[in-house]
Amino acid sequence: MPDSTIVTLDGPAGVGKTTLAKRLAEHLGLAYLDTGAMFRATACALGQDSWTWPEEKLRQALSGLHFTLSGAGAASILAVNGASLTEAIRTETVAMWASNLAALPVVREFQKIAQQDIGQGSSLVAEGRDMGTVIFPTARCKFFLDATPEERGRRRFLQLEAQGQPADLAGIIEQIRARDLQDRTRATAPLVPAVDAVLIDTTSLDQDQVFAAMVQALNQG
Repeated sequence: MPDSTIVTLDGPAGVGKTTLAKRLAEHLGLAYLDTGAMFRATACALGQDSWTWPEEKLRQALSGLHFTLSGAGAASILAVNGASLTEAIRTETVAMWASNLAALPVVREFQKIAQQDIGQGSSLVAEGRDMGTVIFPTARCKFFLDATPEERGRRRFLQLEAQGQPADLAGIIEQIRARDLQDRTRATAPLVPAVDAVLIDTTSLDQDQVFAAMVQALNQG
């Protein structure tokens, strides 16, 4: 597949990547690939403390997972072993499990191959941490979104409150800082912008403003 059909969207947790990537995929008529969900689904499938397993045991467990992507825009469906992903992967606990697994080279290599395989068969908007740097380095257009931990924590707090779930703002911000540190400093594929990425600080921007900036960059490209 020509790389011109792939758009990447990277950034830290809580920056609004998911909503914006879905919206951009809908606008462009492309499939939406949530690679963070792939890591979370892997964490759910393998379970707590799987990141402490011997490499061979981990490699064998990973070999039993097969991801597929179908549909386009907000109707894109990501599945593992034929089963669509559920909201069970969206907890903060699973997010930390996924971050622990993501620090392991054997897991990142498995995910890299799985994600590139999906890209071979789909025109897509790919959302994640290293889409523009590692997975699709020659993508047509790359975006990197960022915002302060405080603002990202506030957004997550409001989201949880709206869902009627208990939320502790200080705790959420601390979790975000911990995930940032782990994601940005890991030896394998750390969270950094691609050198040719369009950088957008979303701290003081609403979703419409960020989306408009992304569409403008695509049109200029």
